[in-house]
Amino acid sequence: MENFEGTTAIVTGASSGIGRATAKEFVKSGASVVAFARNLSHLQSLRDECATEKGKFLLLQGDATKEADRKKCVDTAVNEFGGIDVLVQAAGIIGSGTIENTTESQWNEMMDVNLTSVYRMMQLALPSIINRKGNIVNVSSVTGTRAFPNVLAYCVSKAGVDQLTRCSALELAPKGVRVNAVNPGVVVTNLHRNSGMNEESYSRFLEHSKTTHPLGRVGTPEEIADLIIFLASEKAAWITGVTYSIDGGRSQTCFR
Repeated sequence: MENFEGTTAIVTGASSGIGRATAKEFVKSGASVVAFARNLSHLQSLRDECATEKGKFLLLQGDATKEADRKKCVDTAVNEFGGIDVLVQAAGIIGSGTIENTTESQWNEMMDVNLTSVYRMMQLALPSIINRKGNIVNVSSVTGTRAFPNVLAYCVSKAGVDQLTRCSALELAPKGVRVNAVNPGVVVTNLHRNSGMNEESYSRFLEHSKTTHPLGRVGTPEEIADLIIFLASEKAAWITGVTYSIDGGRSQTCFR
């Protein structure tokens, strides 16, 4: 386990899935964590789970697509903990749709949640991150690097996250700030359920995904969190601009 004592991390999308697992690992490793998400009850249960850990935990209910909430998140980290060392952006949504039937409103929502909010949170947090020579880890997807049918807007939004990561890493390197992203394959979270997939369909999807990932299984949030923690740590001090596949080999395969 890495040691993050004396550091402050913001984790968006912290109420479930990858964000939740990451927030827990930061608190376990001694960090002061601002856990930011829309679902208050899930944040409260996360706080209860972290009550005995050595780090500090501050929950903040808010919407990453709202500028006032984004500013409040950054201001809270600075005012309560003195600054920001790590920004992890795990908030995201997925939805179905092709180039023929994706509506403009569906497209705009996907970009707003998955890409624009990431860009704005980075901008708002950067003054403190630059001051503390911190780093950023964005949660992208295997769909950022490969094309998949019927998830057009999601694929484009995650490809945007990847390029945002690379461009900002290049620009911020002279200031001592690292920016990286992780690109998971299918991970057992509420992402697809929240898109409207029922339990029967989700179970079939997970079972099929065992055949599309060469290692023969889907991933867990904790596995992705472990990589995020590594990239945020001093052990990754010479890594920046990376979009790191963690997908059971999925990105190496052809469509099936």
